[in-house]
Amino acid sequence: MFAKVLVANRGEIAIRVMRTLEEMGIASVAVYSEIDRDALHVQRADEAYLLGPAVAAESYLKIPKIIEVAKESGAEAIHPGYGFLAENADFARACDEAGIVFIGPPASAIDAMGSKTKARELMQAAGVPIVPGTTEAVATYEDAVRIANDEIGFPVAVKAASGGGGKGFRVALTEDKLKDAFEGASREGEKFFSDGTVYLERYLPDPRHVEVQVLADRHGNVIHLGERDCSVQRRHQKLIEESPAPAVDEAMRARIGKIGVDAARAVDYVGAGTIEGMLQDGEYFFLEMNTRVQVEHCVTEMTTGIDIVREGILAAAGEPLTVTQDDVVLRGHAIECRINAEDASKNFAPAPGAIGGYKEPSGPGVRVDSGVGPGGVVSPMYDPMVAKLIVWDKDRASATRRMLRALGEYEIGDLKTLIPFHTALLATDQWANAETCRDLVEDKDWLKALAFPAPAAPSDDDAEEKVEQAYTVEVSGRRFDVTVIGPPPVGGVVVGAGAAGANGAGPKKRGERKKGAGGGADELLSPLQGNMWKVLVEQGQTVEEGQLLCIIEAMKMENEITAHKAGVIETLSVKEGEPIQSGAPIAVIKAPAAAEE
Repeated sequence: MFAKVLVANRGEIAIRVMRTLEEMGIASVAVYSEIDRDALHVQRADEAYLLGPAVAAESYLKIPKIIEVAKESGAEAIHPGYGFLAENADFARACDEAGIVFIGPPASAIDAMGSKTKARELMQAAGVPIVPGTTEAVATYEDAVRIANDEIGFPVAVKAASGGGGKGFRVALTEDKLKDAFEGASREGEKFFSDGTVYLERYLPDPRHVEVQVLADRHGNVIHLGERDCSVQRRHQKLIEESPAPAVDEAMRARIGKIGVDAARAVDYVGAGTIEGMLQDGEYFFLEMNTRVQVEHCVTEMTTGIDIVREGILAAAGEPLTVTQDDVVLRGHAIECRINAEDASKNFAPAPGAIGGYKEPSGPGVRVDSGVGPGGVVSPMYDPMVAKLIVWDKDRASATRRMLRALGEYEIGDLKTLIPFHTALLATDQWANAETCRDLVEDKDWLKALAFPAPAAPSDDDAEEKVEQAYTVEVSGRRFDVTVIGPPPVGGVVVGAGAAGANGAGPKKRGERKKGAGGGADELLSPLQGNMWKVLVEQGQTVEEGQLLCIIEAMKMENEITAHKAGVIETLSVKEGEPIQSGAPIAVIKAPAAAEE
């Protein structure tokens, strides 16, 4: 068994892995970016090493540096967690070449399942049912139009071949929407996975998203741990997960479990992985395989009593699985709510920032996997997850009541999260009836009712307020405590001398802003902090209400900003590639008559 393992990740999953390492008597090594130097996963580990700047490409995605740290620390293996390099075949190969064990599947399995087109072709050859569509990349928009019309029909889903986690997934309900979907999926694939190729699938309008947890070792043992239902999603990214799936009976469980085992065997899989699929009208279709531990693995752990992370570590070390298929019994019901720093009332806009008071729920059947604490910061540099709240009880109705109790106990000060959304949705008849709740999640009027109370309006003097803040800095690997006196943080990011918003002028004082920032007002303000990825209009252009104006990238998500009214763009205050703060002006749109005056 390993004596020391490096965890190549951050936040709650890094802490989750470290807990199991501690129980197994294995020393843990953390890595961190400059912005994460005081993060809880750094404090939790036995050792911690700086990787580089906050930008993931220069820290958590920097393969040579992570390998270097592993060698320097004496780590014999690397656990990638999920996200970042978890499904990167080049990283797995780099570990092998360096004589370091990659805790996950072989690079060949990642390659096979990493490309969705290759995976679909492989699964089809193995007799696994797939969603009807292409098994090869679609090269051009013109090809997409032909295939959609002649072979698949509308609505059609356009997916990045290397995508995942909701990235690179667009839907065209009709042919006139296909061009935007094709280009959007390709753009996201290139941005997040350096692969702009896409393929087409039949779009299933209201399926249940059901996935199967599998475990495999190097001795030929492959088992499944039952299924999870992850149907409650926004923008094809999961919000609530549960196990077992309410629409799956014993016969269907055995059927999709076999599909999961067959899929894993087809690629000589090792470790923990997940077969994702769509269930509709009694038919189950293979969707993709995630060659890593899933965010929602916790609900399966709660219903089976099996430590999935531990089994993955044992498999990587060459040990056999500690359980057989006959040992797997699902007991009770588990639900997980992703507590993200997002504002559901603003179409789930990311809401990064500093955390004030913080108190996690507890009591019977309650588990919290978190990566933050009091005074922590949810940075716009990474995903918006604060924590995962998981509960278990004897059945689904009891687990729902327990989750509502736990949500009520959760205290997160000074940060907007999805707690109000989860509380509202779990209290609906749709949830009680085990529906997908898709119409609720997409109902903007229902979401707007979940708006947070407006903060007290600051006075002009507040803009001149100075605060004293303590920081830890590193110089040549040595830490120093320093104190900085300056403006208070804006949206979780300290604005110092020379810093500015997207318009180059920095945050405005209250008196400098135009009145009526909503409901028919002329000025459109940014609902979130992020980076201006794309600007699709020009000053002087006439736009319709609801027309797409720009796309803001924040916390690994693209957020489309539309016109709040029809009119002429009198002022356009943003530029592509520049940062933008929450509340900063995007544009001034005036009705045509007003614009002429």
